[in-house]
Amino acid sequence: MTGYTGKSIRVDLGTGEIVVYPTPPELMEQFIGGRGFGVAMIAERITRSYDDPEMPLIFATGPLVGTSAPTSGRMSVISRSPLTGTVCDCSVGGRFGTELKNAGYDCIEITGISDRWVVLDIRDDSVSLEEAPHLYGKNNSEVRESFGKEGSFAAIGIAGEKQVRFASIVFDGHYLAGRGGLGAVMGAKRLKVVRVRGSGSVTVAHPEKLKAAREEIMRLLRTSQAVFGELGLSEFGTAALVDLIHARRMEPTENFKKTLFPHASQYSGYTLKTHYKAKKTGCAGCPILCKKVGAGGEVIPEYETVSHFGALNNCKDMEAIIEANRICNEYGLDTISAASTIACFSEIKGVMLSSGEMLAKLVAIGRKEKGEGEALAEGSLRYAASQGCPELSMSVKGLELPAYDPRGAYGMALAYATSNRGGCHLRAYPISHEILRKPVATDRFSFEGKARIIKIAEDLNAVIDSLTACKFVFFAASLEEYAKAINAVTGEKHDVQSLLRTGERIWNLERRLNEANGFNEAHDDLPPRFFTEEGSSGTHVRIAPLGRGAFLKARENYYRIRGYRT
Repeated sequence: MTGYTGKSIRVDLGTGEIVVYPTPPELMEQFIGGRGFGVAMIAERITRSYDDPEMPLIFATGPLVGTSAPTSGRMSVISRSPLTGTVCDCSVGGRFGTELKNAGYDCIEITGISDRWVVLDIRDDSVSLEEAPHLYGKNNSEVRESFGKEGSFAAIGIAGEKQVRFASIVFDGHYLAGRGGLGAVMGAKRLKVVRVRGSGSVTVAHPEKLKAAREEIMRLLRTSQAVFGELGLSEFGTAALVDLIHARRMEPTENFKKTLFPHASQYSGYTLKTHYKAKKTGCAGCPILCKKVGAGGEVIPEYETVSHFGALNNCKDMEAIIEANRICNEYGLDTISAASTIACFSEIKGVMLSSGEMLAKLVAIGRKEKGEGEALAEGSLRYAASQGCPELSMSVKGLELPAYDPRGAYGMALAYATSNRGGCHLRAYPISHEILRKPVATDRFSFEGKARIIKIAEDLNAVIDSLTACKFVFFAASLEEYAKAINAVTGEKHDVQSLLRTGERIWNLERRLNEANGFNEAHDDLPPRFFTEEGSSGTHVRIAPLGRGAFLKARENYYRIRGYRT
């Protein structure tokens, strides 16, 4: 089947054995690639601890990676989360996926624990393990300097080495497999870096049909105000959302106690771009280029990062927010969990940290320093529970919530609760229709119809993460256009419904894997604050507490539509 290399790599760090084996055809047929590959491959070992030698860490590409399909440069990393205990995948950009496909491999499966720190080096047919004691104790900029600009690399900083529970894997310096702590999995294996360089290319079944599919997707993208408009993602990056979410009075503020931060304009997408003279950059194969880098080399943070180090921590200091993002990239920390854990600490201690104190806490977490640094490195839920108030962790299934208050978007409330990964906006993204009004506007203060919308979106996003592609392109294009692209690449005959059935298969498998680790309906819930406390109402908008009964009814409808109820 074209679009795949037909080869994958299996590495046992304990024995040093490296095997190149045929990519199983049933994976391609039933799970597409990327996220689907990883979830299927991890299934039989899912009850093992994240630091068990048999627990795999999987880097998986999809059939579109390395082709001319728009946003085809992404890939997925999959394992069991040290933070939540759920099955965990992260879609990540940069060049790694493209280099891996060009080197001739669909995925890498890594097991075992090395007795010393090592680098996995992949250069086309050459795959080797190299001892790397000189890299231990180094953060990501130092690692990057050691490897130069050739190829692509995935690395962990000190946070991953010390197994901070929300440590990230950092790709090419500032693309993060951020959520769930997969950097701690890599650290537990004493794997410091995976480096890949590829000189080949990906075979496509029908190049002319792929060209036509690409042109159709690009036409739709160019007409999208959300993507290419004057205030869109291409122009300002995801921080373009700051002003919009502020206007809707649903920006998480002071650990979600409030929903309005008066100083949000000081770190809006417009402010960041003009202050830092930011230029566009992005993942391999991406026409959107939503990443922004300042004239001085500053990496401009994503929306979640600026909002959580800003409003969530009552910080209006733009320079401090940029520095917080730099520290997270250096140490390898999930910005959402890091900022949320600090905000949780602030509420529990009854203090409001200065920007300098916030940054100091962040460094302490990255180094897992004894005392508060070590305690906060466990994540907000474990920390709050240790202080006798687990309800002050703004998380679902132990994963800290991103920067959309669910009291201001009821579909988001249901999406957070039902997410297999935990509190996540990327399993479904109802913000697209509740706030961005794409493809069709829905009432953000109603659960009506949301159960079916969430179910379909969850299945769709499982497909997107398996192809792999970027969710942003689906603000304009649809699975109809991408079905044409994957058929052109593979020579198969997929349609929208067959792809959605595959997404449903991936989703339901994830659900079963979580159930094997003790997760049940009680975990499909939100922190009590959202049902008992009002947000920051005003300007003719009331941010009322979520109705508990209406939420439970919507969740029951979701279970029925999913087939969890007979």
